[in-house]
Amino acid sequence: MVVAVAGETCAAHRRASAAGSLHDRSDPEKRGLRPHLKKCWTIPPHANGEFVARMEDVLEVYHRPYDLQVPVVCMDEKPYQLLGHARDPIPARPGQDLKEDSEYVRHGTCSIFVWAEPLAGRRRVDARPRRTRIDWAAEIDELLTIDYPDAARVVLVMDNLNTHTLGSLYEAFEPAKARALAERLELHFTPKHGSWLNIAEIELSRLTRQCLDRRIDDLDILNSELAAWQAATNADQRQVDWQFSTSDARIKLRHLYPQL
Repeated sequence: MVVAVAGETCAAHRRASAAGSLHDRSDPEKRGLRPHLKKCWTIPPHANGEFVARMEDVLEVYHRPYDLQVPVVCMDEKPYQLLGHARDPIPARPGQDLKEDSEYVRHGTCSIFVWAEPLAGRRRVDARPRRTRIDWAAEIDELLTIDYPDAARVVLVMDNLNTHTLGSLYEAFEPAKARALAERLELHFTPKHGSWLNIAEIELSRLTRQCLDRRIDDLDILNSELAAWQAATNADQRQVDWQFSTSDARIKLRHLYPQL
């Protein structure tokens, strides 16, 4: 039955092709369309005061001068599947590319955390089995006590995920420690539909292309790979020169501002 339908479809196309104009109108490629391709982007809301308020807040943070005692850090996280090969790949050799079976074996999931200090060209990445409030609080503890132990305050830019709250610190630590950590944080949240404002997401995209473009089936191996990427990237001390300003936003994104 499937073969018959396929044959009828092909025959219909041949008849349309013979007719000429009918085929031209029905062929997407001849009309400049490419249905096999797509582009994805984040579409912000129109005329939304909450969006522009958070956007301008983050843009102001990005244009602060570098301060060793008050560093600006961006964070983001993504889920990651640990995948293994169902069959051993055939290694590449002269005249023959690497061959990898499309079938894979699932070994669970984890969450990758990315921390980036744009003006210092510094990044820290690691993976945890979960992305709970306790995990985020543990990451904050490492940020303040190991990464920036001498900083008076850390300015943190991130999205408003439900785990990204000061309350998470109190669920992970006793009150005195939770308060001490909270007092050293200055939180700024990107707006909904505004993930492009998070510099850590840019770093996460780069990490995905350069380090996560293959199957990794073990959390320890993944963290070893992440550490190697982190070391190589930090050695370059590649800073992020953020150019887009509030003035630019009020001109180029004026359609997002409420009309008074």
